[in-house]
Amino acid sequence: MSDDKNITVGSDNVFADLGFANPEEELLKAKLVREIRDILKRRKFTQAKAATLLGLKQPDVSSLVTGRVGKFSIERLVRCLDRLDYKVDLVVRQKPRRGSSRQAIEQLRVFPRRQSRLLRNDRG
Repeated sequence: MSDDKNITVGSDNVFADLGFANPEEELLKAKLVREIRDILKRRKFTQAKAATLLGLKQPDVSSLVTGRVGKFSIERLVRCLDRLDYKVDLVVRQKPRRGSSRQAIEQLRVFPRRQSRLLRNDRG
């Protein structure tokens, strides 16, 4: 048996590597969902409690926390974060040259609303 292994270097976007139709959108949705899941876990919310707060049905929360997010739009996910009292910032930049796949969505930042107000106040 041979120990040769084929290693393929991927991009920074697994969805692009897998051939998804809209890889940048899928990556952004995955990052938003990760934030929502982390917040729900830290707050120790049940799916029922999360559903009430987020304005979703419990099966939708189940889909959300298990990564089945096909029916969730970016806008819907941002609304969920807003209902959790978080603010989403998205920075848009030109892609680096030389074929890099790094996208602006890497700059996604999610802040608790109180912290975002503090940052705004510090700037004058």
